[in-house]
Amino acid sequence: MARSGGCLCGKVRYEANADPLMTGVCHCKNCQKQAGTAFSTLAAFQKADLAFSGELSLYEDSDTDTGNTVKRFFCGTCGSPLYSEISAQPEMAYLKTGTLDDTDDFVAMFHCWSSAKQGWVELNPDVPAFEQNPPG
Repeated sequence: MARSGGCLCGKVRYEANADPLMTGVCHCKNCQKQAGTAFSTLAAFQKADLAFSGELSLYEDSDTDTGNTVKRFFCGTCGSPLYSEISAQPEMAYLKTGTLDDTDDFVAMFHCWSSAKQGWVELNPDVPAFEQNPPG
């Protein structure tokens, strides 16, 4: 199923020509700061299945709990976070699902870094939660 999305100001747009390989919610402190909220909702795609138009800015986040650098791509005009890449999986892009044009079918397959979640966030007991990253 083709999916589309973009940033708040519309200067960056994207198309995905595949379904996500996985969906999840990350509660790590860096995702909280990057998103400006309690967590980041993600959908993993092969980068080859995504096409972006417009200029993306990049922040390389190397101060992570895992020690791995996370490349965080965003719109330099409005600041909307669009996707992240992790050094261990350079062929993958983790889209920020709030940027999708249609978010109605988003269902998290798991929660990661639940050890860092904000205290007021309640997790659904039917969705697996991992204290850090899910096992490889």
